[in-house]
Amino acid sequence: MPIESTRTALQLRSLIKRGGELELSLASVDIPRPGPNEVLVRVEASPLNPSDLGLLFGAADMSTARAGGSAGQPVVTARVPEGAMKSMAGRADVSMPVGNEGAGVVVEAGTSAAAQALLGKTVAAIGGAMYSQYRCIPTEQCLVLPEGATPAEGASSFVNPLTALGMVETMRREGHSALVHTAAASNLGQMLNQICLKDGVGLVNIVRKQEQADLLKAQGAVHVCNAASPTFLQDLTEAIAATGATLAFDATGGGKLAGQILGCMEAALNRKAGEYSRYGSTTHKQVYLYGGLDTSPTEFTRNFGMAWGMGGWLLFPFLQKIGPHAASALKQRVVAELKTTFASHYSKEISLAEVLDLDVIAAYNRRATGEKYLINPNKGLAG
Repeated sequence: MPIESTRTALQLRSLIKRGGELELSLASVDIPRPGPNEVLVRVEASPLNPSDLGLLFGAADMSTARAGGSAGQPVVTARVPEGAMKSMAGRADVSMPVGNEGAGVVVEAGTSAAAQALLGKTVAAIGGAMYSQYRCIPTEQCLVLPEGATPAEGASSFVNPLTALGMVETMRREGHSALVHTAAASNLGQMLNQICLKDGVGLVNIVRKQEQADLLKAQGAVHVCNAASPTFLQDLTEAIAATGATLAFDATGGGKLAGQILGCMEAALNRKAGEYSRYGSTTHKQVYLYGGLDTSPTEFTRNFGMAWGMGGWLLFPFLQKIGPHAASALKQRVVAELKTTFASHYSKEISLAEVLDLDVIAAYNRRATGEKYLINPNKGLAG
């Protein structure tokens, strides 16, 4: 259906009501006309990243999910535990669009030269509300994909690639020489492994299963430690000693892992200590929590001296910190290596309506390695 015939499109919305209920639905929204420095993108691919699931489901207990509505306009509801509503207060009764990033074809453009230059181009875009048939977006938030690249190939051009590159850039800017990364068999983790191999950066990969370790080793990873192994802490200390890693990025957030990493860093450093100090090594050890795969409290035992830090790390504040010139250099590397270092793989492509299918929700909400889902907002829809 041509845009001009209705000038409306479908958009996925997430609403948490003050009464403690999550409601997911497809809303019919007006398609805006681009401003001078904006373009209208027909979105054909948008990934379901963990950060997207956090906004999509909020603090809802998805085991309570129920289906309603119709086949074309499904509605899913779920209960939000009373104790979790405090953390949802800022978004209560606000219908929120979802989807950090995606890709598609520019079908309309504003009057500026920059906007007109994108007309008809296949671009990746970031800026939220990407689980929509059409998205109006500023030109500076678009990335022109290489000739012949499909929207599916460019859908994940921002969050995972720039996070992986940002980790290495943070390492360099903060004076470290090697990294530790958890959830290392993830799509992001595989990208980070390839970056470190290409750039000659020491990397310690932490996984939870042997098949994940095998996957990374097949891709050239040198140091892979299985957290489920009875010798995990010994193996981690050895890998950290071999690489000299004093910086870690932890995707789990909760539990004991972040503290264990600091403890193993301290143990590796103490091997080279000339004399005993009750304050521990003088080398600063840093762990950044950048995810929340484990929602339990973060626990640690102070066995790593006094020269340490634990904090949060997020992509967008990092990009703002380094400035537009440095951020642009990272983005251009993504474009140059889109089909190699930054290639993303998806287990299934689904429509907007399928996002709200209870069986499909159960599958993608497992967040299992190798089961990344891709949304095509225009799948099965004329436009």
